[in-house]
Amino acid sequence: MAHKALILGIGNVLWADEGFGVRCVEHVARTLAYGPEVAILDGGTQGLYLLPFLEEVDIMVVFDAVDYGLPPGTMKVVEGDEVPAFMGAKKMSLHQTGFQDVIATAQLMGYCPDQIVLIGCQPVELEDFGGGLRPQTAARIPEAVTIARDWLGARGITATEGQTATNDLADPALHRDVYEGGRPSEEVACRIGDARFFPAAE
Repeated sequence: MAHKALILGIGNVLWADEGFGVRCVEHVARTLAYGPEVAILDGGTQGLYLLPFLEEVDIMVVFDAVDYGLPPGTMKVVEGDEVPAFMGAKKMSLHQTGFQDVIATAQLMGYCPDQIVLIGCQPVELEDFGGGLRPQTAARIPEAVTIARDWLGARGITATEGQTATNDLADPALHRDVYEGGRPSEEVACRIGDARFFPAAE
């Protein structure tokens, strides 16, 4: 039986390096041409809403920012049964617990992909609301995508240089170049919340 694969990016682009996984799938769709057996999805923070996508495939690549307790910008690849443990070892946000639940539920229901790889990057900065990827994190995107391409290729799912059409990415207004390029300066837009609610300085 021919394999069907899901390339999934999870995370929240509104919190700096939390958007690493989403930016990876954008890069995949923009630089690699896969056939119809491959779905490319910006999973954002959807949690259990991702279950139907897992049901349709037997191979899955997951990109995410993961707190491995390693130096910032470090890449780490985890496969198989280790994936849920690493995604919840040090939770950075609610989406990680949510995705652990997705995998556990899919396993319980008998349709979790047979082969899973987590390609994660240790974040540099998270506490920057509305912020983009830090350069050290962004620089790892091509490497992460190459790891995914090679991993899928070893399982008979190959890509050529080009693009993959998909309706499952964020609106173009949220793509990295547009989103980060249009961000107001720090003087105009507060980075850590709504300045109207900060305590008045003494």
